[in-house]
Amino acid sequence: MGTASGVFKKVTYKLETTYGVMPAADAAQAMRRTTSSLELTKDTYQSGEMRPDFQVADFRHGLRKVGGAINGELSAKTYSDFAAAVLKKDFVAGAVVANASITIGGAAGAWTLTRAAGSWLADGVKIGDVVRLTAGAFDPANLSKNIQVTGMTATILTGIVLNASPLVMQGPIASATLTVIGKKSFTPQSGHTDRSFSIEHWYPDAGATGASEVFTGCKVSKITYTLPATGMATVAVEFSGKDMTPGAAQYFVNPTPVTIAGTMAAVNGVVKVGTAVGGTITSATIEITAALSSEPGIGSNTADQVSTGRVIVTGQVTAKFDSTALRDVFVNETEISAYLAFTADNTAASDFIGFSISRLKLNGASKDDGEKVVIQTLPFQALLDINGGVSKATEMTTLSIQDSAA
Repeated sequence: MGTASGVFKKVTYKLETTYGVMPAADAAQAMRRTTSSLELTKDTYQSGEMRPDFQVADFRHGLRKVGGAINGELSAKTYSDFAAAVLKKDFVAGAVVANASITIGGAAGAWTLTRAAGSWLADGVKIGDVVRLTAGAFDPANLSKNIQVTGMTATILTGIVLNASPLVMQGPIASATLTVIGKKSFTPQSGHTDRSFSIEHWYPDAGATGASEVFTGCKVSKITYTLPATGMATVAVEFSGKDMTPGAAQYFVNPTPVTIAGTMAAVNGVVKVGTAVGGTITSATIEITAALSSEPGIGSNTADQVSTGRVIVTGQVTAKFDSTALRDVFVNETEISAYLAFTADNTAASDFIGFSISRLKLNGASKDDGEKVVIQTLPFQALLDINGGVSKATEMTTLSIQDSAA
């Protein structure tokens, strides 16, 4: 008989077809993690009888439910299914603009990509998107390089190169292609998805045969992205689920191997909050919460459904108090935007994850003290961009996530 060790524990998940029903055992996805704390819990009821012996004679179990979180280090694709679930929209491929005539100009921090005809807006490119020039007779320094769009008109994109390498001014280049890399998800105006997962904890070294626990009906209740100035960027995915099925044998056999994209550190990439940019910003946290609730029913010890509420995006940034700009944004209740993109390494075409919030308000600007650089803490509430949408520079949503490998 063996004692289970965490390094042997395997975490695997698969999208459910029917809520709370274990899907077929094939084609599941093995997970990378730092911890996974999913557990079955139950409501309990203690008898309230007043007895002549002064004692409690009965105690019952009630509604069964699942809670806990999967925590890990941020990497492309690894957590994209869960991000799509909390945002209520599957990841879809970004725009591809082909057969364009493009001229590269500008300077570091504000490169421009100008097209001779057509419209970036009509083609679906948005501020905050990470794009690459993927075809055309460009100088090698211009091809396949991550460029975050920081501003746009119908014919001119302004952008910053994620690894800060220079572009070469040239053009017009005919038959050029610009691609919004990877896939994007955001909370849409309609057609919202309602995804649930079965997630297995498999302990191959527990007891004589191993032990399996499959948690069903798991819906994402919150995702927290933590982006410090030092250390790895991390993600915490919290779940609310229906039930747990115990067993000895592994259920999700032969899963798809874990993703291979590199882990991300927030020092690699770019960030802009209002007018404040990297170097001033010292950390960021983004929380996406989907309010979930369930109601017990007579005759069943599990909830037949976990219903969803609004998608709420909040967070905070910390910043050096090197100007009054962010403080005054809070004081004056000014709306600003935040665009963040983080890479797995410093190569020009690195994997990345990008976050675009085109409308937010700060709800604080507290400052620390001491014999050190003064740091402001600036919590925020993200808001629906009512001016975004089709053929506009931004999405009509609260938060958009772009994943290069999703």
